[in-house]
Amino acid sequence: MGTTKQQEQVVGEAAGVPFVALPPEGDAPAPLVVTWHMMSPPCTEVAMAAAVPMRGLRAWRVHFGLPMHGRRLPPGGYEEFFRLASEDNVLNVVEPVTEQVAKEFPAAVADLRSRLSIADGPIGVVGGSAGGAAALEVLARGEVPIAAAALVNPVVQLTPVVAANERRYDVVYHWSERSRAVAERYDYVLRADELEADVLLVIGEQDDVAIREPAAALVKALGERGEQVIIPGMAHELAEAPGIEAAPQTEHARVVDAELTKWFARRLNV
Repeated sequence: MGTTKQQEQVVGEAAGVPFVALPPEGDAPAPLVVTWHMMSPPCTEVAMAAAVPMRGLRAWRVHFGLPMHGRRLPPGGYEEFFRLASEDNVLNVVEPVTEQVAKEFPAAVADLRSRLSIADGPIGVVGGSAGGAAALEVLARGEVPIAAAALVNPVVQLTPVVAANERRYDVVYHWSERSRAVAERYDYVLRADELEADVLLVIGEQDDVAIREPAAALVKALGERGEQVIIPGMAHELAEAPGIEAAPQTEHARVVDAELTKWFARRLNV
């Protein structure tokens, strides 16, 4: 599919992946930073582009849509998505979304490079919450050279997040041998040696312990490659509900946006 220009945004698909791209100032080739949104607000590429546009960064900021969200909702829309999640969130949502992101990423980046004025060299990746797990999986696989990653309230370990959802929704998740294997595979504290780039973790002070404690453990495991910033008063979300359409930045999103901009300006030398 082609692209259309809308209010300085480039909206289209790259190798089948929906995106909203914010171009840098000027016509010269510039580095690329890719983001994946949350499953909570902001939960589409459009909303993520509004929440953390990183407008002060001289780079292409391309916000990818997650599978099963936004333009790629399953047949039946949100009703079907929540049915699948309630049936088995790990096997019906987390695993297929994360795996599809990792598989489609190299071709999507190659497509972007063929169409946008992106400079040669490693790129940056950003992920929020479940999009953070997707960014970590992409980084761990190493199929595309990545200079630096930034994760906002990411799912670093799946098991604590499942427990948090049990507390929040008063449900019991019935683990199986397969779902436990998925949780082990998506434990990025255990896989820290596979993350061969500098990683910034931006964590809300008021987020659940299921996010905060694994993030701290990952920073420790990464050693000199890891850095953490705690945002006072911030909980999990980066946008007001429902987080589907573009909306004004929240106070906390502005702080996160500034941290991301500063991080990639240093790591991409722009």
